[in-house]
Amino acid sequence: MAQLKYMATGRRKCSVARVRLSPGTGIIKVNDKDVLEYFGRRTLELVVNAPFAVTNTVGKYDVDVDVQGGGVSGQAGAVRHGIARALAEADPDLRSVLKRAGFLTRDPRMKERRKYGLKKARKAPQFSKR
Repeated sequence: MAQLKYMATGRRKCSVARVRLSPGTGIIKVNDKDVLEYFGRRTLELVVNAPFAVTNTVGKYDVDVDVQGGGVSGQAGAVRHGIARALAEADPDLRSVLKRAGFLTRDPRMKERRKYGLKKARKAPQFSKR
């Protein structure tokens, strides 16, 4: 018999995370590495585990994530978004808790585009009088 798997996609900035959630013991693998080994910071591990903490499902699901694009902070946010979506699919009763915590809403903030005549989006070149 095939094992139950819930799949979801999470996005943040330029990062995209494909999340596979299955009932298990709480192992989280990001790009075939342990979550703390991949992100390297405890704060980012807390960001990734936040949906489980809010819904009291710590240790009930195994998570396998493929994430690409962006930086480590954006990737952690994308993983959190994907885990929250997969949890809502696995147990529809958790949807209201996740929605109230703001984990199901995609964060729309992106990097502002560079404008011509400027060095970055808003940084002007250094002024020289002569």
